[in-house]
Amino acid sequence: MLKKYEMLSEQVNPARTFMARSVIYKYLNRTNLTHYSELSRLIGCQAFVKHENHNPTGSFKIRGALNFFHHMSREELDAGILVATRGNHGLAMAWAGQWFNVPCTVVVPENNNPEINRTIESYKAELIVHGEDFYDAQSYCEELVDTAGYYYVQQGNEPEILNGLATMGLEIMEDLPDVDTIICPIGGGAGCASILKMVHAIRPDIEIIGVEPVNAPSFYNSWKKGEIVTLDYANTVADGLAARSVFHLPYVMLKDTISDVVLLTEEEILEGIRMALTATHNLAEAAGAVSLMAAYKIKDRLAGKKVVMIMSGGNMSMDTLKTAL
Repeated sequence: MLKKYEMLSEQVNPARTFMARSVIYKYLNRTNLTHYSELSRLIGCQAFVKHENHNPTGSFKIRGALNFFHHMSREELDAGILVATRGNHGLAMAWAGQWFNVPCTVVVPENNNPEINRTIESYKAELIVHGEDFYDAQSYCEELVDTAGYYYVQQGNEPEILNGLATMGLEIMEDLPDVDTIICPIGGGAGCASILKMVHAIRPDIEIIGVEPVNAPSFYNSWKKGEIVTLDYANTVADGLAARSVFHLPYVMLKDTISDVVLLTEEEILEGIRMALTATHNLAEAAGAVSLMAAYKIKDRLAGKKVVMIMSGGNMSMDTLKTAL
């Protein structure tokens, strides 16, 4: 099984990432890489934040969605695109689908953020609510493919989505070529794997550190065991990281090359939201704030280094914000 994905990982490479950038920049501006003096003081390093929360739809996912649609045939697109999401992937696919005039169906679990659901529908996508969590929503998508003939987009296993996401790494290397460490959230793993593949092609010595919740350590457990592990549950305030299983393609890209993974408790994740607000004046969703808190947690290791933290998104429910505050 993994051999197939190891071969597929060769399709995620710098040449295709440069091509992806030419596609994506027709629709997006590059995001800011900003140095924060207060964050630097707190962590004891030269702290930079990559502001993916400033993208349209409020997260990094839009990069991959645009590149995906660009590379699909009209026949595949006309069958209709189907995605499972807790939020950011569905928002990105629905938004990009409008530009390419593609019908998009988005499956979300029950009790999903109602603000996210309304925004997905505002992008003219069909919304289906099914299952207790993201894993259940994914399983239902597989059933729909069999009965309705959709093209089901498994976000982490589509090479052109990853090439789109890798433009984050390309921008970091252009803006801060002497970066020492990049800290990135891991949910399904696509964002972190894409950044790693791009920056290591230029400088293999750069330290890439992932971040997961203690309550949803799907990649961490898989990494330690040496095979993909599916958790029984993934209940965390960082809903963008609530993945019971890492995707196969990111797993094979990360398993032998990632430097470390930091696990955060729920209270530490909430502290990350507060840190983002006070030190950067940005509203980061829980999944987008974990890289800041992870850096603080391991600050002794980062002393004096140039550290980039990926603020992956800013889509947060009012309830989570109230809890954090």
